[in-house]
Amino acid sequence: MTQKSDDVLDYKEDEIEDEGLLDDEAEPDAAALATEEVGNDEVFAKDDSQKTMDATQIYLGEIGFSPLLSAEEEVYFSRLALKGDQAARKRMIESNLRLVVKIARRYINRGLALLDLIEEGNLGLIRAVEKFDPERGFRFSTYATWWIRQTIERAIMNQTRTIRLPIHVVKELNIYLRAARELSQKLDHEPTPEEIAAALDRPVEDVRKMLKLNEKITSVDTPIAGASEKMLLDIIADEKELGPEAELQEADIRQHLVVWLNELNPKQREVLARRFGMLGYEPSTLEDVGHEIGLTRERVRQIQVEALRRLREIVTHQGLNVETLFQE
Repeated sequence: MTQKSDDVLDYKEDEIEDEGLLDDEAEPDAAALATEEVGNDEVFAKDDSQKTMDATQIYLGEIGFSPLLSAEEEVYFSRLALKGDQAARKRMIESNLRLVVKIARRYINRGLALLDLIEEGNLGLIRAVEKFDPERGFRFSTYATWWIRQTIERAIMNQTRTIRLPIHVVKELNIYLRAARELSQKLDHEPTPEEIAAALDRPVEDVRKMLKLNEKITSVDTPIAGASEKMLLDIIADEKELGPEAELQEADIRQHLVVWLNELNPKQREVLARRFGMLGYEPSTLEDVGHEIGLTRERVRQIQVEALRRLREIVTHQGLNVETLFQE
């Protein structure tokens, strides 16, 4: 069982650049396939390291018993599969399960477990078996790679994002992310938006917007590591809460507010008191204040401006800030 599992992990598949997702019914063109020949009959040297016999290893061991197909066998079984032969279809699928594993391993740490990636890739493999035309002259593994990658990438997009992105946006985002990965290896540090923009010859602002789409969203109910009962919400600062210094300053201002209001003329004092709910009044609109004291709305506004300017001078002279007290 373990030996077969090692063979599966050593399945060879040439490196293929991530170029975004295909549409559900799209077909890879001949030019693209010609540059992506994938070997289906070679294995690398076996890895003798100990492996944990978990569900993944059990699956890998099971699929290792399916023999690979030669080029001639691929043509033979694919022709039968196109005619509806279920046994041939099954043989095509089982013989290429190791290809799915090889491709799925390249998407580890992208938000889905390896078994989930393999499951999605298997759906792409089945799709490839249904659509493969052996008369086009390409190896099946080359053709299937397109469909396997599509289903895996689509699953990552749909299952790991709170907000789903359109396919064309994902394709564009993949270009930026691929450039970022290449630059990080070349520069030995995480590239800045400016460095990515220079490499792609794109505006820096466009790079920032696209990279922002890749930001992960974390639930505030996420448990904090090492704290069994605490959630992320428990330690997030409330931006609406004032700091200690601001609270002390506001308390000092309110304590002296009546004294400062008495330095205004009676009309200014009454307008501010009625507008902002002081001296026993409820907060009112400019129009309501005008009705209550027999002035037009515009005249009330003018008095308010004059009163605030005078009050600001008084408070500023005391070295304090009155702005937050009179926000509408």
